[in-house]
Amino acid sequence: MSTVEDLIARSNRLGADKRNTNYAGGNTSAKGVGTDPVTCENVELLWVKGSGGDLGTLTEQGLAVLRLDRLRALTAVYPGVDREDEMVAAFDYTLHGKGGAAPSIDTAMHGLVDAAHVDHLHPDSGIAIATAVDGEALTAKIFGDKVLWVPWRRPGFQLGLDIAAIKAANPQAVGTILGGHGITAWGETSGEAERNSLWIIETAERYLAENSRPQPFGAPLPGYSALPVDQRRAKAAALAPVIRGLASTDKPQLGHFCDDAAVLHFLESAEHPRLAGLGTSCPDHFLRTKVKPLVLDLPADAPVEDAVARLKELHQAYRSDYQDYYDRHATAASPAIRGADPAVVLVPGVGMFSFGATKQNARVAGEFYLNAINVMRGAEGISTYSPIDESEKFRIEYWALEEAKLARLPKPKSHAGRIALVTGAASGIGKAIATRLAAEGACVVIADLHLDSAQQVAAELGGTDVAVGVRADVTDPVQVRQAIDAAALAFGGLDLVVNNAGLSISKPLLETTEQDWDLQHNVMAKGSFLVSQAAAKVLIDQEMGGDIIYISSKNSVFAGPNNIAYSATKADQAHQVRLLAADLGGYGVRVNGINPDGVVRGSGIFAGGWGAKRAAVYGVDEDKLGEYYAQRTLLKREVLPENVASAVAVLTSDALSHTTGLHIPVDAGVAAAFLR
Repeated sequence: MSTVEDLIARSNRLGADKRNTNYAGGNTSAKGVGTDPVTCENVELLWVKGSGGDLGTLTEQGLAVLRLDRLRALTAVYPGVDREDEMVAAFDYTLHGKGGAAPSIDTAMHGLVDAAHVDHLHPDSGIAIATAVDGEALTAKIFGDKVLWVPWRRPGFQLGLDIAAIKAANPQAVGTILGGHGITAWGETSGEAERNSLWIIETAERYLAENSRPQPFGAPLPGYSALPVDQRRAKAAALAPVIRGLASTDKPQLGHFCDDAAVLHFLESAEHPRLAGLGTSCPDHFLRTKVKPLVLDLPADAPVEDAVARLKELHQAYRSDYQDYYDRHATAASPAIRGADPAVVLVPGVGMFSFGATKQNARVAGEFYLNAINVMRGAEGISTYSPIDESEKFRIEYWALEEAKLARLPKPKSHAGRIALVTGAASGIGKAIATRLAAEGACVVIADLHLDSAQQVAAELGGTDVAVGVRADVTDPVQVRQAIDAAALAFGGLDLVVNNAGLSISKPLLETTEQDWDLQHNVMAKGSFLVSQAAAKVLIDQEMGGDIIYISSKNSVFAGPNNIAYSATKADQAHQVRLLAADLGGYGVRVNGINPDGVVRGSGIFAGGWGAKRAAVYGVDEDKLGEYYAQRTLLKREVLPENVASAVAVLTSDALSHTTGLHIPVDAGVAAAFLR
């Protein structure tokens, strides 16, 4: 294997095990020889994981490639620790060829350390030692002179110089413990570097396991033990929209819920308020979790109403405390405050709610706080947890380099940060709507009678960070509630509901049975009512506004033949739009409808027999029905599911933020159905 192939393989192995490092945390490198593209001469190169990449999924495109001679020459112009941030821009002048990915702040550590292969990782066991109050003494006790202690220093050029000096002075050493931060290891081959990294991690794990006190987090707190799984999930679903609304005070956030045993054990232990108040330590942790979480100070069985009231009080206190933290440390050169809401909210007996601009960010924030709990357990088990100073946390959280990284993020899509639930979404119009909303950045709950199909569509849209599939018979209020709860547990709440589930039976009046009438009214009129009612409670509790969309029909205003039950129930849906717009406008919830017509291709309704019956009514072949519908329109165009999806996307975007109670025809122009 080539140097780069070895590096990628090692990185993927290390990153695949979360005991070694967290998502997008740490970096790896290799030094070797390449060809200068201008002179065709051999030159020494450094390949290092670029900024923002993840070791577990790293590819060659994620590597920054630098000329080693030019990188090391920067030591001659290094202006000192007060100006070390300037060195990141200087890395651009050391790039080889097109340079690959953007170099990260840790590039100096990899280039200046005199070893062919270097790993910098964030294992929980290593950070536990790094955050112990006597971490330096513990490092010597556990590792002897093979692993050296490096006092806390913010990542950067000076830290690279410090580690390089330690290695030069200690040829027997295989790595370091970075105070408050993580570990660094090296080797002359890729295999040696990996073995040294794993030896440090496993040695630390073994020491913690063999020497930890029995109850690192203290004795159990009466009344704070985990609720039974069904009870805690139900309580989590009830609290999630409220908590998401609080966490979105400054800007909309997506949520993630975790009731991992380690979280529940932490919250039922006596020391959890003290430890949570100390906050996280590793820079990768608190950049995503903020300096500390919001912790509900009520027992597990506290009623939901009491928990909501207390969470609102604690949220105001948290925001005030965060503003004070910013004011204590901000200077004239500091970036503006990015928001004072918590990124992690802990509820005893229930679990952890974490938040971010995307579902992945929210999930990763939760994973990082779980890492932090493991770190605190390890440090408290053998010593006392002592994270880096608050002022140092601020220096990293509001680092100009971090601000520049945020500024490079692409502009959010129109529905980024929004959570949609679409009924009847496993096929036809519903699937097209779900697909379009996901493409516009929304997270989507695919609700359908057929669970396997719903889950398949969710997988096609990108998996659980984008969509989840649930079974929902919209005529059953219990299943409707479960679908709404699934949205809350998967993504934090709900912003957008599309009542699309439907069916049709084409019969003349005298052949329409009472069963035909009841079935269609139960699915579409009653079903839309049940979904909207359950969703409205979430939207109101969340206090973030929202959208409810009804996929009605041209038939809601057009009297066609042999269609009494279907058209009547569509008229019911159409008037629900007006009624709910009046009911929910005071909460910032918009309610609008769409009147499609003749959506034949891809339609589940037409494929289920409706198409054959309508073709018989109009005296055309079923496979010509779409063309027939197109020819009777003003635009002479066939209506597709994607056309309806486009209308949903526009209606629920900021472009029509002041529109409610509207019905939009998507019928290519049927004059008899013009709204009056």
